[in-house]
Amino acid sequence: MTNFKFIQLTFAVAIIVMLFFQVPFIWYGLLFLGFFMVTMIGSFSMSWNFHLKSITSGAVSDKRIAITFDDGPNPEVTPLILELLKSHDAKATFFCIGKHIEAYPELVKSIVNAGHEIGNHSYSHKNTIDFNKMNQWLSELEATDALIETHTGQKSRLFRPPFGVTTPNLAKAIKLTKHNVIGWNIRSFDTVISHPKNVHQRITKRVQPGAIILLHDTHKNSSIILEQLLQFLKNNDYKTVTVTDLLDE
Repeated sequence: MTNFKFIQLTFAVAIIVMLFFQVPFIWYGLLFLGFFMVTMIGSFSMSWNFHLKSITSGAVSDKRIAITFDDGPNPEVTPLILELLKSHDAKATFFCIGKHIEAYPELVKSIVNAGHEIGNHSYSHKNTIDFNKMNQWLSELEATDALIETHTGQKSRLFRPPFGVTTPNLAKAIKLTKHNVIGWNIRSFDTVISHPKNVHQRITKRVQPGAIILLHDTHKNSSIILEQLLQFLKNNDYKTVTVTDLLDE
């Protein structure tokens, strides 16, 4: 039973009890408001496993972490990221948007040829994607999986929801596709915080073995942030691996 179903059951029991004891109407409004608030927070918090089970960190016995990049590939930024990773002998996981894979297939091949990992990040990543019906989610997932296999020869079982938001309809689709849903436990906010130094500080004070770090290979500061981070990890004896390697304990 997902946390969402448990909350639904709890609220249903509460309503039955309130009806039995003839509780004033205002308490029903407060109950539904509470249900709405909990559902919203749970939908935006992958670590809650509210609608579906997701993995937000690895249980490791050594100093391994995973750096992940969302929203690429990007023809200007991704090549810089790949060069930095190569120079530090580091591996990463790239959660790619299907339409970007379609537009820049050679970049996707470069990612895989360098020993990195590709994950599914939906086909469109449209702003309204969280309102998708189950069949629309299936279409997004399957289209991107097909593109990954076509251009890399590999099948990816990893999926990261756009914006990190989960919904009941997405959960139904994932039950059919059987993707491993990957979240994070260190969110860099590199798309929001403008100064690379502040992003670096936010990440490094949270780093610990098994961490999954969220970055984006779509912004001009991405390579600056990554270079500083890789140097920090090297100085502190961390090894940077793909998500699959992190979870393969």
